[in-house]
Amino acid sequence: MSLDVASTTKRKETPMVIVMQAHATEEELAAVIGRIETLGLQGHVSSGTERTIVGVIGDERPVDPEVFEVLPGVERVVRILHPFKLASRDFHPEDRVIELSNGARIGGGAVAVMAGPCAVESREQLEVTAEAVAAAGVKILRGGAFKPRTSPYSFQGMGEKGLLLLREVADRLGMAVVTEVVSPRDVPLVAEQADLLQIGARNMANYTLLSAAGKAGKPVLLKRGLGSTIDELLQAAEYILSSGNPHVALCERGIRTFETSTRFTLDINAVPVLKGLSSLPVIVDPSHATGRAELVKPVALAGVAAGADGLLIEVHPNPAAALSDGPQSLTPKAFFELMRDVRGVAKVLGRDAG
Repeated sequence: MSLDVASTTKRKETPMVIVMQAHATEEELAAVIGRIETLGLQGHVSSGTERTIVGVIGDERPVDPEVFEVLPGVERVVRILHPFKLASRDFHPEDRVIELSNGARIGGGAVAVMAGPCAVESREQLEVTAEAVAAAGVKILRGGAFKPRTSPYSFQGMGEKGLLLLREVADRLGMAVVTEVVSPRDVPLVAEQADLLQIGARNMANYTLLSAAGKAGKPVLLKRGLGSTIDELLQAAEYILSSGNPHVALCERGIRTFETSTRFTLDINAVPVLKGLSSLPVIVDPSHATGRAELVKPVALAGVAAGADGLLIEVHPNPAAALSDGPQSLTPKAFFELMRDVRGVAKVLGRDAG
């Protein structure tokens, strides 16, 4: 009996993808999708430059791979050894690229820098910060309108007013907007104004929010939870991907360890590990990881050297007066110096940054 249970468990954890032949026709692909659906399953198509791959979604344990291998246009059926099938490189071997409305790209070789204040505090504060980061070559403005805070007495953000300010200022400067959404009910509102929806570390396991964000039609930046494993992060991404949204970027922002000299511990190993397991872009957030402005630049450079697709940096014109995360925020001058050095490291690696 115990052997049967072990065998069943193993099968459940080995989903499959169908690799189509290089010159498979649309009719052959449609026939494969049709066969998947007749078995009560769903097919997710990933089209690359050389191959089209179909992920089989659902409980396919009773299904013999030969059911698909005999179909015209099928090259082979591959069992995936991970529970995150859509996020896996087995399903999408090529690096994914997220393209935003202003032409900014996340993934594809360049280092995409997203910078701005932790929280939108006022029009003046946002304009000064946005103009500074735009002058440094940044195309994606970050800023918090809705702020989930550990203490209920801390500044919670300006809400919808801050969101509209982000959109207005970004449009004037030709920038895209990334901002956090904290509740499923706020997803439509935030998706209407933002180009990239951020799911914060505290909400990584909020599966209702993940599914709602996945259905919103906008790219999603998913942060790793404070005490979450890489496997758990990828399975959280699976909720978004399985909702029909292929545009997901992962963010390593530090995990909670026994070390107290920094706010969190940045897991630099996560960058190459995630890029090996998944084709999703990987972003590093050195601001939240360190909690200390003087450490942001060296940790950011380490992230670029490790292969990160982007950086998430907090900038404030007067960090000492910031209503949120002042100790980790860079001044515009310090941020300009960071960008200079990020471009230098990227150039050595044959990459661009901006």
